[in-house]
Amino acid sequence: MKRIFTPWRRNYIEGHEQEDGCIFCNALAKQEDNPKNLILQRGRRAFVIVNLYPYTNGHIMVAPMAHQPSLELLDPETRAEMMELVSQAMVILKKIYHPQAFNVGANIGKVAGAGVPDHVHLHIVPRWTGDSNFMSTVGETRVLPETIEETYNRIKNSWEK
Repeated sequence: MKRIFTPWRRNYIEGHEQEDGCIFCNALAKQEDNPKNLILQRGRRAFVIVNLYPYTNGHIMVAPMAHQPSLELLDPETRAEMMELVSQAMVILKKIYHPQAFNVGANIGKVAGAGVPDHVHLHIVPRWTGDSNFMSTVGETRVLPETIEETYNRIKNSWEK
Protein backbone atom coordinates (compact mmCIF):
# COMPACT_ATOMS: atom_id res chain seq x y z
CA MET A 1 0.00 0.00 0.00
CA LYS A 2 1.26 3.48 -0.87
CA ARG A 3 0.98 6.30 1.60
CA ILE A 4 0.46 9.92 0.73
CA PHE A 5 1.66 12.46 3.25
CA THR A 6 0.29 16.02 3.18
CA PRO A 7 1.27 17.44 6.58
CA TRP A 8 0.81 21.07 5.49
CA ARG A 9 -2.96 20.49 5.29
CA ARG A 10 -3.35 19.37 8.93
CA ASN A 11 -4.00 22.83 10.37
CA TYR A 12 -6.58 23.51 7.66
CA ILE A 13 -8.39 20.20 8.16
CA GLU A 14 -8.47 20.60 11.94
CA GLY A 15 -9.47 24.23 11.70
CA HIS A 16 -6.41 25.50 13.57
CA GLU A 17 -5.12 27.81 10.89
CA GLN A 18 -7.31 30.79 11.68
CA GLU A 19 -5.40 33.93 10.84
CA ASP A 20 -6.29 37.24 12.47
CA GLY A 21 -7.49 39.74 9.89
CA CYS A 22 -7.69 39.21 6.15
CA ILE A 23 -5.23 36.71 4.66
CA PHE A 24 -4.87 38.83 1.52
CA CYS A 25 -4.30 42.12 3.37
CA ASN A 26 -1.87 40.39 5.75
CA ALA A 27 0.13 39.02 2.81
CA LEU A 28 0.20 42.47 1.18
CA ALA A 29 1.48 44.07 4.37
CA LYS A 30 4.69 42.07 4.14
CA GLN A 31 7.26 44.00 2.15
CA GLU A 32 9.17 41.09 0.67
CA ASP A 33 7.43 38.57 -1.56
CA ASN A 34 8.59 35.04 -0.88
CA PRO A 35 7.23 31.56 -0.05
CA LYS A 36 6.02 32.86 3.33
CA ASN A 37 3.49 35.38 1.97
CA LEU A 38 3.05 33.46 -1.32
CA ILE A 39 2.69 36.62 -3.44
CA LEU A 40 3.95 35.91 -6.94
CA GLN A 41 3.36 39.26 -8.61
CA ARG A 42 2.17 42.71 -7.57
CA GLY A 43 0.50 45.07 -9.98
CA ARG A 44 -0.59 48.62 -9.26
CA ARG A 45 -4.09 47.63 -8.08
CA ALA A 46 -4.06 43.82 -7.83
CA PHE A 47 -1.74 40.93 -7.10
CA VAL A 48 -1.26 37.21 -7.72
CA ILE A 49 -0.88 34.76 -4.82
CA VAL A 50 -0.51 30.98 -4.49
CA ASN A 51 -3.50 29.25 -2.87
CA LEU A 52 -2.28 27.74 0.40
CA TYR A 53 -4.95 25.00 0.14
CA PRO A 54 -4.97 24.20 -3.60
CA TYR A 55 -7.26 21.92 -5.57
CA THR A 56 -4.38 21.18 -7.95
CA ASN A 57 -0.74 22.19 -8.23
CA GLY A 58 -0.56 25.61 -9.79
CA HIS A 59 -3.83 26.77 -8.17
CA ILE A 60 -3.31 30.51 -7.77
CA MET A 61 -5.52 33.52 -7.12
CA VAL A 62 -5.74 37.13 -8.26
CA ALA A 63 -7.01 39.64 -5.71
CA PRO A 64 -7.37 43.39 -5.62
CA MET A 65 -5.27 45.38 -3.20
CA ALA A 66 -8.48 47.05 -2.08
CA HIS A 67 -10.28 45.12 0.64
CA GLN A 68 -13.71 44.73 -0.99
CA PRO A 69 -16.15 41.79 -0.85
CA SER A 70 -17.36 41.89 -4.46
CA LEU A 71 -16.22 42.78 -7.96
CA GLU A 72 -18.81 45.49 -8.58
CA LEU A 73 -17.38 47.48 -5.66
CA LEU A 74 -14.00 47.77 -7.39
CA ASP A 75 -13.16 50.52 -9.84
CA PRO A 76 -12.95 49.58 -13.54
CA GLU A 77 -9.15 49.92 -13.58
CA THR A 78 -8.77 47.36 -10.80
CA ARG A 79 -11.12 44.90 -12.49
CA ALA A 80 -9.21 45.33 -15.76
CA GLU A 81 -5.86 44.74 -14.06
CA MET A 82 -7.22 41.64 -12.35
CA MET A 83 -8.25 40.16 -15.69
CA GLU A 84 -4.87 41.02 -17.21
CA LEU A 85 -3.13 39.24 -14.33
CA VAL A 86 -5.41 36.22 -14.83
CA SER A 87 -4.40 36.14 -18.49
CA GLN A 88 -0.68 36.44 -17.69
CA ALA A 89 -0.99 33.74 -15.05
CA MET A 90 -2.62 31.33 -17.50
CA VAL A 91 0.24 31.83 -19.98
CA ILE A 92 2.79 31.07 -17.25
CA LEU A 93 0.86 28.08 -15.89
CA LYS A 94 0.63 26.62 -19.42
CA LYS A 95 4.43 26.80 -19.76
CA ILE A 96 5.08 25.20 -16.37
CA TYR A 97 2.29 22.65 -15.89
CA HIS A 98 0.93 22.04 -19.40
CA PRO A 99 -2.71 21.85 -18.27
CA GLN A 100 -5.38 20.79 -20.72
CA ALA A 101 -7.85 23.37 -19.40
CA PHE A 102 -8.53 25.87 -16.61
CA ASN A 103 -11.26 26.74 -14.15
CA VAL A 104 -11.27 30.50 -13.60
CA GLY A 105 -13.81 32.10 -11.32
CA ALA A 106 -14.89 33.68 -8.07
CA ASN A 107 -17.02 32.59 -5.16
CA ILE A 108 -18.58 35.86 -4.08
CA GLY A 109 -20.16 35.62 -0.64
CA LYS A 110 -20.11 32.90 2.00
CA VAL A 111 -23.22 31.17 0.62
CA ALA A 112 -21.46 30.90 -2.76
CA GLY A 113 -18.55 29.09 -1.10
CA ALA A 114 -16.13 31.96 -0.53
CA GLY A 115 -13.51 30.97 2.02
CA VAL A 116 -12.59 34.64 2.39
CA PRO A 117 -15.91 36.40 1.77
CA ASP A 118 -14.70 39.90 2.71
CA HIS A 119 -11.93 40.16 0.09
CA VAL A 120 -12.97 39.19 -3.42
CA HIS A 121 -10.51 37.10 -5.41
CA LEU A 122 -10.39 35.07 -8.62
CA HIS A 123 -9.23 31.46 -8.67
CA ILE A 124 -7.13 30.07 -11.52
CA VAL A 125 -7.09 26.26 -11.37
CA PRO A 126 -5.15 24.23 -13.95
CA ARG A 127 -7.02 21.07 -14.99
CA TRP A 128 -6.08 17.77 -16.63
CA THR A 129 -8.10 14.82 -17.83
CA GLY A 130 -8.52 12.46 -14.91
CA ASP A 131 -7.46 14.92 -12.21
CA SER A 132 -10.68 14.10 -10.34
CA ASN A 133 -10.09 10.46 -9.56
CA PHE A 134 -11.21 8.14 -6.77
CA MET A 135 -9.07 9.99 -4.22
CA SER A 136 -11.03 13.18 -4.81
CA THR A 137 -14.48 11.72 -5.30
CA VAL A 138 -14.51 8.80 -2.85
CA GLY A 139 -11.73 9.62 -0.41
CA GLU A 140 -12.42 13.37 -0.38
CA THR A 141 -8.65 13.85 -0.61
CA ARG A 142 -6.54 15.76 -3.12
CA VAL A 143 -3.17 14.33 -4.07
CA LEU A 144 -0.65 17.00 -5.03
CA PRO A 145 2.79 15.97 -6.28
CA GLU A 146 4.64 19.08 -5.08
CA THR A 147 4.75 21.26 -1.97
CA ILE A 148 3.35 24.79 -1.81
CA GLU A 149 6.93 26.12 -1.70
CA GLU A 150 7.80 24.24 -4.91
CA THR A 151 4.69 25.62 -6.60
CA TYR A 152 5.61 29.14 -5.47
CA ASN A 153 9.21 28.86 -6.68
CA ARG A 154 8.30 27.36 -10.05
CA ILE A 155 5.72 30.03 -10.84
CA LYS A 156 7.73 32.93 -9.36
CA ASN A 157 10.83 32.00 -11.38
CA SER A 158 8.81 31.74 -14.56
CA TRP A 159 7.00 35.04 -13.91
CA GLU A 160 10.31 36.86 -13.49
CA LYS A 161 11.58 35.69 -16.90
